Amino acid sequence: MSGNYNKSYAKSISDPEAFWGDAAKQVQWVKPCDKVLDDSRPPFYRWFRGGELNTCYNAVDYHCETGRGDQLAIIYDSPVTNTKKTFTYNELKDVVARLAGVLKAQGVEKGDRVIIYMPMVAESVIGMLACARIGAVHSVVFGGFAAKELASRIDDAAPKVILSASCGIEPGKTIAYKPLLDEAIEIATEKPQKTLILQREQLPADMIEGRDIDWLEAISNAELADCVTVAATDPLYILYTSGTTGQPKGIVRDNGGHAVAMKWTMKNIYNIEPGKVYWAASDVGWVVGHSYICYGPLLNGNTTVIYEGKPVGTPDPGSFWRVIEEYNVEILFTAPTAFRAIRKEDPNGEYIKKHNLSSLKSLFFAGERCDSNTLDWAGEQLGVPVIDHWWQTETGWAIASNCLGIESFPIKPGSPTKAAPGYDVQVLDEDGEQVTNGDIGAIAIKLPLPPSSLATLWNAEDRYKSAYLDRYPGYYLTGDAGMKDEDDYLWIMSRIDDVINIAGHRFSTGAIEEVLSAHHSVAECAVFGVADSFKGELPMGLVVLKANETISVEDLQSELIAMVRERIGAVAAFKLVTQVKRLPKTRSGKILRNTMRQIADGKEWSMPATIDDPTILDEISEALQSLGYAQAK
Repeated sequence: MSGNYNKSYAKSISDPEAFWGDAAKQVQWVKPCDKVLDDSRPPFYRWFRGGELNTCYNAVDYHCETGRGDQLAIIYDSPVTNTKKTFTYNELKDVVARLAGVLKAQGVEKGDRVIIYMPMVAESVIGMLACARIGAVHSVVFGGFAAKELASRIDDAAPKVILSASCGIEPGKTIAYKPLLDEAIEIATEKPQKTLILQREQLPADMIEGRDIDWLEAISNAELADCVTVAATDPLYILYTSGTTGQPKGIVRDNGGHAVAMKWTMKNIYNIEPGKVYWAASDVGWVVGHSYICYGPLLNGNTTVIYEGKPVGTPDPGSFWRVIEEYNVEILFTAPTAFRAIRKEDPNGEYIKKHNLSSLKSLFFAGERCDSNTLDWAGEQLGVPVIDHWWQTETGWAIASNCLGIESFPIKPGSPTKAAPGYDVQVLDEDGEQVTNGDIGAIAIKLPLPPSSLATLWNAEDRYKSAYLDRYPGYYLTGDAGMKDEDDYLWIMSRIDDVINIAGHRFSTGAIEEVLSAHHSVAECAVFGVADSFKGELPMGLVVLKANETISVEDLQSELIAMVRERIGAVAAFKLVTQVKRLPKTRSGKILRNTMRQIADGKEWSMPATIDDPTILDEISEALQSLGYAQAK
């Protein structure tokens, strides 16, 4: 080992101002900051106070001025519409400036909010950059969100303009966005002045005279807008994440810290040079889409892929491999769920063998805990390093990762390796004391958080403190539970509320999932705790089988129960397990364990706004009833 990681990490913790001050030199500033870290008002820390810049200039114009104008900036690939389109950096600058001009013509100024309610099309990223160009604050809401959920975000952000499209395209179906948008505006108290609608030929929308503007017509006649200088501490965007009270939490990301951290991660974590193709197979509605479809790659001068499709079914389990081969993708970033879906349909990797994947250097997983079987399968099939890294909407980039651009460590399947520079990660007990290595506790990060982490919640500073900072003063509470091992590798086992207490013994549901996923017939699984009058809680497991598996439910149950008993012990009291056809997930691939737990316990629950397919919960309820839970009322 070279020791580069230890040096880098130690400096980031002992002298964060020097560390991030050096990183900031890679960003183009209109005015350098007066102070790298403003710690005058803890726990509200701010980065690069007094600095001024423009994020869009750094992501687009700068590359046009320094020789990358003719390089591809965006590749849009849509197997669901059989459409492909590319933008060079010069072309991207023109269309972003035109859209920014449209926004200015509608009265949007620095600090105004713009909601973006779009499918996975290039215009969604163009909309984000156009807002950044004129200093407006964008808030991307996942396309297809229910009207009520969209309305709550409209009321919180109070946008002057909303950017949207007539429809979104899913395999086998078209989702009309415009009626959802119209209903949301009707529900909302805060009404936008205008909406800009991208008409898609698959399902054009009816327009409301005086409010709705045709996107393509507007930009064809628009004046080009210049970049507007903003303060480093001015907000770049608001990204809403689910709150425990049902009220969405608006994560605020600033301009300066965000640009510095995004640029730093591209080389130091992903080890990708400018000019290469980077593909985050996610959605712009999620933080991954913000950080690594839009801003990170473009700030670094990479080519980014915007993919409107699925890992399977558009048209087959080889869709990812086709994209990698066609565009010479060097880094792929996706959720483990995507690979579980691919593995389920193509367990022997036959579709992989049909493609030349020599351009691919590494695969990164995030968004959902990656079981070792999925990680091992991906590594064996692709022959490249497979990096499971851990981060959150709130942080905007990896809290823990094998940082390939600093120093590569041996991979331990199930661990995201070590804390990334900037994150002082500690595992705490209920009293806030550090636990012994190997013991499970609450994972917390000592303040200050590094650049690009949330500065606050939009119009909710007190809620920011109560949600993240009050539980352990001086720390940010991640909400995840886990441990460190003897090599300081982190193990993220579950959310804090997924650590279950079985007759006084604490167990991570993630540890049981690791055992279930090792069964030769299991494609994916979910374990969650259910109430038990005798032991307090019991673990319940639902498993999805690989394609063409024929094992009986009885044999499957007995084998899985025996595996958990052998590898974890009888004290885990694991006896509730059955097969399901699919698991309920968010559109980003996260399994809705808490919703299943609520259903199993017979508690009141609401339909998650982010669920991929609401009909699946009826199937889950039937499966839970077969185990004696979720009895029909």
